[in-house]
Amino acid sequence: MAQKLGTEVRTQQIIQAALSLVASHGLKGLSIARIAHRVGLVPSAIYRHFRNKDQVIEAILDLFRENLLANVKRVIEKTSEPLERLRRLLELHMQLISENHGILRLVFSEDVMSGPPTRKTRIQAIIETYLRAVAEIVRQGQKEGVIRAGLEADSVAVAFLGMIQPAAILWHLSEGEYNLPNHIDRAWNIFLGGILSPTYANPGKTGESTVAYAMLPKENSYEKD
Repeated sequence: MAQKLGTEVRTQQIIQAALSLVASHGLKGLSIARIAHRVGLVPSAIYRHFRNKDQVIEAILDLFRENLLANVKRVIEKTSEPLERLRRLLELHMQLISENHGILRLVFSEDVMSGPPTRKTRIQAIIETYLRAVAEIVRQGQKEGVIRAGLEADSVAVAFLGMIQPAAILWHLSEGEYNLPNHIDRAWNIFLGGILSPTYANPGKTGESTVAYAMLPKENSYEKD
């Protein structure tokens, strides 16, 4: 017999079970019956929290949006330095993906791309909201003179996301074998070299910015506060 839990706890348990199923079976493999089995409930118990499978998917997207924006809030509260905010946000985004395999598979699912237009619009809105937040950090860096003023902040934000998505797909396809921490280090230095203000960079003997080295973590690991 399943343990009796509060509504909020049970709802989150159902969402996590659904994410796990999407990660292992794809969106087509997601069903109320499978979610119920994963949680240890009868299917009718799931319907007390969600009307149908589509509502479960919407809840997953809500969680995705909340996590992305929570990461932005976290880095803003952690440091006032724009470059450090971007660096930390990169690490947190990679961590989010590595801990939630199902999100990546859901967002790039063929069922989503060929499914209801409202769902595609929803995912687009989530990504655009995140990009606006990243662009705002970039603009802050431009005002402070650490990021090149001539760059379009929105384009820099898209380039920032570009460091993440292809690597995340490779990581997913390799079933976790692709080394995300190493990718972060290398991609960050390339990205940083392209956005640093010439007046802020301090070239060393190799011609690389000393700021780039200063922003690298001491260990290849995700940030842990």
